[in-house]
Amino acid sequence: MNAMDIAKEAWNAALDKKAVRPVLLDLRGLADFCDFQFICSGENDRQTRAIAEAIEERCKKNGVRPAAVEGRQTGNWITMDYGSTIVHVFFDYLRDYYALEEIWPKAKFVQPTDA
Repeated sequence: MNAMDIAKEAWNAALDKKAVRPVLLDLRGLADFCDFQFICSGENDRQTRAIAEAIEERCKKNGVRPAAVEGRQTGNWITMDYGSTIVHVFFDYLRDYYALEEIWPKAKFVQPTDA
């Protein structure tokens, strides 16, 4: 799977678990550590964990596993490292506080079908 395929799987799995405010940032040419960042929110730790689990299961079915998963214990901010695609699953208030979408002002906001 390429970076966009992973992003698409993450997007669809997150929406299946009722994630809110999904955003896919295209960072190609802007960041050295990844091509895409997928960001979404959940309303509580149970939902954020379910979203992350669904993403991990869907990618695993396609033969891709994350290099690392951080934050699963608390569920406040779960980060999944798929190499060229980084996934962030946040509590909404923490997402607003850290404002990852604003770190790269030149990043394109894309739908998974656009790139």
